[in-house]
Amino acid sequence: MRILIFLYTLWATFWFVFLFLLLFPLFWLFLQKPEWKPKAHYLNRFWGKIFFPIIGIRFDIKYEFEPDVNKTYVFCANHFSYVDIAVMGVVIKNYFAFVGKASLKGIPLFGYMFTKLHIQVDRSDKNSRATSLARSIKALQSGRSIMIFPEGGIWSKDFKKMSSPLKDGGFLMAIQQQVPIVPITLLNNHKVMEDGKFAVHPQTIRAIVHKPIETIGLTQDDIEDLKIQFHDVVQGALDSYYSTVQ
Repeated sequence: MRILIFLYTLWATFWFVFLFLLLFPLFWLFLQKPEWKPKAHYLNRFWGKIFFPIIGIRFDIKYEFEPDVNKTYVFCANHFSYVDIAVMGVVIKNYFAFVGKASLKGIPLFGYMFTKLHIQVDRSDKNSRATSLARSIKALQSGRSIMIFPEGGIWSKDFKKMSSPLKDGGFLMAIQQQVPIVPITLLNNHKVMEDGKFAVHPQTIRAIVHKPIETIGLTQDDIEDLKIQFHDVVQGALDSYYSTVQ
């Protein structure tokens, strides 16, 4: 079994790199002007739409809510696997900016695309956190949605449970701009690629896009309550799923 997983991982890695290199000239072109960046975003989505079927990974997405591509949201999801980033481009059709770790910019070519297209944050640096929040708010003001993992990284030791405490950033920007938070539960991505292990497993990726949590009329005093609402929705979905799956 291990040799089969090893060979499958090599196969998946080949297609991941090959498709990205094939499309990189277009990524580079679309990232040269701010008004072209949406094209780079949707090219990224196109990459995911090709990559996952090629390696035999299917999607089972339940939309309790279908986000309007013409509206702005803060999408918040649990974060148990590095495959989460690639998956979100397939799950969500809206034009959004990721708020992700600054270390991602060090990955050759992919780091260039991520740096130009998304928002980096070094959570150990207060100035970096403040800058990323300002950039995120500016993106929301321009009509671009935000995608963020409120856990602040892959910290959970039990992939049936979210880690805590949740970071304030996503909830703060949603309140400041009075845009809805859309909770997303990624049910089994850690089974596709477990943190810390270079191994890809063929699975059907399962996700739920939940109904939005409105922020109109809320203030910074409501951040903790908003975090609890988000946590209850996502953790509740995880609990329900794993109560029936071994």
